[in-house]
Amino acid sequence: MIRAAALIALTLGGCTAAAAPQAAGPRPTFVSLNPCTDAILAEVADPAQILAISHYSHNPAASSMDSATARQFRSVGDGVEEVIALHPDVVVASTYLPPAARAALARLGMRTKLVGIAATVEDSKAQVRMLAALAGHPARGAALNARIDAAIAASAAPPGPRLPAVVWQSGGIVAGEDTLVSAMMAHAGFANLAARRGMRQADAMPLEAMLADPPRVIFTAGSPAAQEDRMLRHPALDTLAGVTRAPLGSALLYCGGPTIIRAAERLAYVRRSL
Repeated sequence: MIRAAALIALTLGGCTAAAAPQAAGPRPTFVSLNPCTDAILAEVADPAQILAISHYSHNPAASSMDSATARQFRSVGDGVEEVIALHPDVVVASTYLPPAARAALARLGMRTKLVGIAATVEDSKAQVRMLAALAGHPARGAALNARIDAAIAASAAPPGPRLPAVVWQSGGIVAGEDTLVSAMMAHAGFANLAARRGMRQADAMPLEAMLADPPRVIFTAGSPAAQEDRMLRHPALDTLAGVTRAPLGSALLYCGGPTIIRAAERLAYVRRSL
């Protein structure tokens, strides 16, 4: 009987130990060198996990996140020394990270996650899932992607043909076809006229070409005070009948994640106002 009681106690003890949840390990810390990943990490990671974000996010003209939110985090420049001093578990950077910086981080044994420019909404959602899982908060990534899906659904084009449009940026450069903003334009009811003309990402459309064959909408993505953006507000554009010029923040052009929500809202607003 004593032996049987001991076996029962051991069995119950083993069951209890097996059923007990395993203690979660510490979640990784990050330094982000990319304004696009800055904005995503701010949504899916704990604030304490983010040791620093890129200095671009502290500049309202270049940031893809709210200025007040960005100021809650320390910023770092492009030098490897600043990153090393913070001892992050993971360095998140653009695929355009200079090879010398990439090699230096590798020599020091630092884990580096390179994130490319999303060309579609689905590409961006995949990046959100990846970063959320890396941060240990996959549910937060799912919640952000649900908000993105809702914004995209709300920005769906009204009935009718797509309206020719151009995203005209500093120096006259245009957004090409295989870009996130072009995909979102199509969803919101616009046809990328630059792509129809065979122009690629960052090709330049001179003022003369814009005046000779204008689209229905010119999305101007420049700074009102910048000297190089005078072309975007040239007085000759005022003579174009039936052409709407609509400002589009340059910070909405390249980043996915939460930026998609604001970009979708802006494109939908312009389309429905015409």
